[in-house]
Amino acid sequence: MTTILEKPQQAQAETGPRKMSAGAFSPRQLWTSLPEALRKLNPKHQLANPVMFVVWAGSVLTTVLAVTEPNVFSISVASWLWFTVLFANLAEAVAEGRGRAQAESLRRTKTEAVARRLVDGVEERVPGAALRIGDCVVVEAGEVIPGDGDVVKGIATVDESAITGESAPVIRESGGDRSAVTAGTTVLSDRIVVQITTKPGETFVDRMIALVEGAQRQKTPNEIALTILLSTLTIMFLLAVVALQPMAGYSGSLQSVITLTALLVCLIPTTIGALLSAIGIAGMDRLVQRNVLAKSGRAVEAAGDVDTLLLDKTGTITFGNRRCTELLPVGSVTLGELAEVARLSSLADQTPEGTSIVAYCAEQYGLPTKPQGPELHAEEVAFTAQTRMSGIDIDGREIRKGATSAVCGWAGGISSEVEELTDNISSQGGTPLVVAERSGGITRVAGVIRLSDVVKPGMKERFAELRAMGIRTVMVTGDNELTAKAIATEAGVDDYFAEAKPEDKIALIKAEQEGGRLVAMTGDGTNDAPALAQADVGVAMNTGTAAAKEAGNMVDLDSDPTKLIEIVEIGKQLLITRGALTTFSIANDLAKYFAILPAMFVAIYPQLDALNIMRLATPTSAILSAVIFNALIIIALIPLALRGVRYRPTSASALLRRNLLVYGLGGIVTPFVGIWLTDLVIRFIPGIG
Repeated sequence: MTTILEKPQQAQAETGPRKMSAGAFSPRQLWTSLPEALRKLNPKHQLANPVMFVVWAGSVLTTVLAVTEPNVFSISVASWLWFTVLFANLAEAVAEGRGRAQAESLRRTKTEAVARRLVDGVEERVPGAALRIGDCVVVEAGEVIPGDGDVVKGIATVDESAITGESAPVIRESGGDRSAVTAGTTVLSDRIVVQITTKPGETFVDRMIALVEGAQRQKTPNEIALTILLSTLTIMFLLAVVALQPMAGYSGSLQSVITLTALLVCLIPTTIGALLSAIGIAGMDRLVQRNVLAKSGRAVEAAGDVDTLLLDKTGTITFGNRRCTELLPVGSVTLGELAEVARLSSLADQTPEGTSIVAYCAEQYGLPTKPQGPELHAEEVAFTAQTRMSGIDIDGREIRKGATSAVCGWAGGISSEVEELTDNISSQGGTPLVVAERSGGITRVAGVIRLSDVVKPGMKERFAELRAMGIRTVMVTGDNELTAKAIATEAGVDDYFAEAKPEDKIALIKAEQEGGRLVAMTGDGTNDAPALAQADVGVAMNTGTAAAKEAGNMVDLDSDPTKLIEIVEIGKQLLITRGALTTFSIANDLAKYFAILPAMFVAIYPQLDALNIMRLATPTSAILSAVIFNALIIIALIPLALRGVRYRPTSASALLRRNLLVYGLGGIVTPFVGIWLTDLVIRFIPGIG
């Protein structure tokens, strides 16, 4: 036995969400990204974006014509077309630049460590780069873990702040779902043996660096489909503009080619074409800012289209650790007396259950949380699998708490009152602990402690938000039917699945997918790996096993299962941002028609002057104003593309109405105002007005 004073206090190390900025846009980013934007003027890069390649080709053509026949109008149009291409490159460069900055910070965390490899039980020192999959290495306090792996022996606290940004150490131990360790992290205490699971150069940090490099991001199916649509529209407008060449020539314009090129650039969807790549990169960037790494853009988009959300009960919906929620005295024992005995029985118990009992007695009955006076020298009775109870001996009193049968057996029998209380707690999904005391040769049962797996605050409201988004939530747990039903009702999930085995999870996911629904789930253990691989969005916890992290298409560095809800919201924000800016771009193009078309052909058809509703000064000022606005609107929308359109849980019809009202109507009104104001300025330039 040890006294409470001698017993070291166990550190409660929990990881928490990394505190990061929400990706606020800084105008300085435009300046620092300018060199990269200039490099992207290379035609090989422009070919990847058909819409902007047409603008680039138009810029080259108008530049040649401006050199051949220089005047203010031709030089101005050529210049602003180049600005249009440059601003499109700038949007992409800013998004990629933020990813590269994060990647660079990750590179600085990489440490070349010397490994203590075990060979036939004998240690040998080798460079970390010499390790191979399957090698076992010893890591002690103060040493850096040389490679990704799983703890196969021992337990230790590990500093993972270089990876997660969270300063609190975490516990890593052999067996279970908290065995994975990451290269470059530091062991703070104790000694562990790690089995290497990755090759040198393929560690988790290396993959993180590759993932956050925006330049390496592949286009998603939705982006490819939208690119095809934009390319088709571009070809259609190109054919339409070419057909206008004879009429433009007949109008007597000596610069009909420059005018038609300007018309083409203003008619094709340059706004969304310029911002499309930046929107996708920024979506993945927002996940990184929340300490989630997506292995592909496809996974981010899939999160936005999720129909069914599978969530583990323990640690996701509930706190995971059972907590004291009620004290129930028996016989003549008062609540105050039971609270005193329950507190004493738990003073030396550093488990989450024990500390919650002490905290409950302090909160409800004003009892101290720390040992006082003689309590400092009380003898601890540790819990064992044989006795199934624990407690302390103090001043001739023996106090025990534990399983009903164990404590009642120690006390000399179970009363009908205690049996009824414990059965009632068990039937409601709780865990009963019986408390008994022996003093002066007399033993009595003082009462029963109710332990409950407490639902996290706000979960019911979050599930209501998901329901408003059209997402069905299903709680999956290995608990019995009664416990599962009680927690599901309290949390407000749509459905639950009790006594679930790993194969049951896969069957449930497949059943949902066969109905045409997309499924998301979280997991951290090797037994979760098959289901994570089957799910459309599988979020693996960084604290989990290597198998789970390989199977999922996202990794949460904070290992917070509830973050799956945020991931869905970020995915939806990505899709909404792309849809909103596409709506704005199309509406924006409609408004520009009224600026250029009447101005071009008013000499042939004077009646078209009635369509010049902005009363622009001259045809040349109208055309140039539209070209200038077309370039400036791209730079103005870069912050929105990077930050994303704010997402609010709502129905699809309400979302469509908001898009049409805000971005559709806004896309029509903004060009009218912008082109009109630009015309007011440039009409006084000689050769334009």
